[in-house]
Amino acid sequence: MKVLLLYPSWTGAYGLFGHFARRNSTWPPLNLALLAAIAEQHGHDVSIMDGEAEQITLDAMVQRAVAMKPDVIGFTATSPFFHISKAVAEGIKRIAPQIPIVVGGPHITIMKEEALLPAFDYAFVGEAEESWPQFLNQLGQGRDVSNVAGIIFRRNGELVSTGQPADITDLDALPAPARHRLDMSRYKLGTLRGRLPFTSIQTMRGCPWKCIFCASEALKTTEMRVRSPRSVVNEMKQVVEQFGTRHFYIVDDVMTLWKEHILEIAELITQEKLEITFEGSTRANLVEDEVIARLVKSGLIRLSFGLETVDPEIRRTMKKQVPLEHYVKANGICNKYGVEALNSVMIGLPGETRDTVMATLTFLRNAREVKQANFAIAVPYPGTEFHELAVKGDKGVKLMTKDFSEYRRYGSAVTTVGDLSPRDLIDLQNEGFVSIYSAPWRWIPMLQKHGVIGGTLMLIRVARLLSQKLFKRSGKQVGEQLVSLGDGGFSIVEGPELTTAPGFSGSTGSGVQGTTAMPLLQIASRSRSTPAPAGHYGTPGRPNG
Repeated sequence: MKVLLLYPSWTGAYGLFGHFARRNSTWPPLNLALLAAIAEQHGHDVSIMDGEAEQITLDAMVQRAVAMKPDVIGFTATSPFFHISKAVAEGIKRIAPQIPIVVGGPHITIMKEEALLPAFDYAFVGEAEESWPQFLNQLGQGRDVSNVAGIIFRRNGELVSTGQPADITDLDALPAPARHRLDMSRYKLGTLRGRLPFTSIQTMRGCPWKCIFCASEALKTTEMRVRSPRSVVNEMKQVVEQFGTRHFYIVDDVMTLWKEHILEIAELITQEKLEITFEGSTRANLVEDEVIARLVKSGLIRLSFGLETVDPEIRRTMKKQVPLEHYVKANGICNKYGVEALNSVMIGLPGETRDTVMATLTFLRNAREVKQANFAIAVPYPGTEFHELAVKGDKGVKLMTKDFSEYRRYGSAVTTVGDLSPRDLIDLQNEGFVSIYSAPWRWIPMLQKHGVIGGTLMLIRVARLLSQKLFKRSGKQVGEQLVSLGDGGFSIVEGPELTTAPGFSGSTGSGVQGTTAMPLLQIASRSRSTPAPAGHYGTPGRPNG
């Protein structure tokens, strides 16, 4: 079969915000590349169209997809950008309603039947590495797909679910992602060493903890699976030799969860003389001096961890079990070995007040070991305990919209928390970035990462924030605001107060609601148990304890 996998551009829907997000990083769709590799193993002809990397508009993606005359088209979707995949699928259905369209990803796994909109013919839930090739083989032979576990489809107008797919237990049995189906020269990531050509890579799946802002139960991510270090380094070696890419982002939730695992990977990198750099995320209490020292020798240049907040009660509520002092220590260790440390902060969690935000800002402003902090607004994504609280209005949190296109972490808020409105949360996010990055000892890292433009934008932001405060005092409304991009950069946006997105008017012959009166880009932008211990957990040989 001729299979086409689509990854629509998402940054174009957000104007200048998207421009700077793309400038800082363009990520390869590793999940689609893996599914492409599996389909190729089973004899299918696969193409990937990455609209984000290739800067293809949504309308152009529709036209190109139809022109390729595929036998099946596939999408992956997260909640904030599901509306974009939906818009492209609707455009394809208007022109070529006969082409089957499938969709998968975390949004589908959580929302299930509710996400199988008219533009989609089949939905995949859970891990699709086994169900995907079975489905393609059945579809290609014109056979019934109801015996393929893990899919949802329509039969005579009725939704049919085949249940949960099999869990993927042997990660080493999976092929390397089909990066040859991507233009690897387009993927770059901003670091203190400049924008580096890079690719993401996975060494394990899962996280044993259950923070309320993660959909760990719904996505079954508390079950740990581990690749062998040799398979990881073999993939790295293949990437270096085939594409010349030498920077790797390890997408594991907790890269240093098992130090023997990551240290063996580091040792093999050295033995193979790969001369690469890499980075990843972990928990601050799993940052150890001797481990970081060894990883640096094999190329570690950046490490991220989630501080979230300094308020002890909020930390208990969100089930963050890492003592605060570990963050100062972890940043200090990274600074000692020249590793860029990125600290993630969330505002708007249950129990948040203006005072608790200011306490976090005070901590960061005075912690000289902390060079960088990323300020996000907490989002109650579906499938999370946070979402359940917001829907019920518990713990002072109230959900203000069901429009998932508004579920973005920067320049948008979808909850009220106590006395804090969505607009208050956006203002506090902006104040947080200015407060943190106005400290002189943070200027050099910021300039190294963002250059002169980023530094100029920071100064503009300070002036803009002051002018907004003056306008507020005079009772005037400010129609545009400068919002944080999450990493020290800022963007001007114009936006209305938080509302439910308007529905589409009109219909098409295929039965898919939509309109041909405006470009798809505009349409997409409108529709928008017992806790695990805080320290090391299990072993690579027994990943689930």
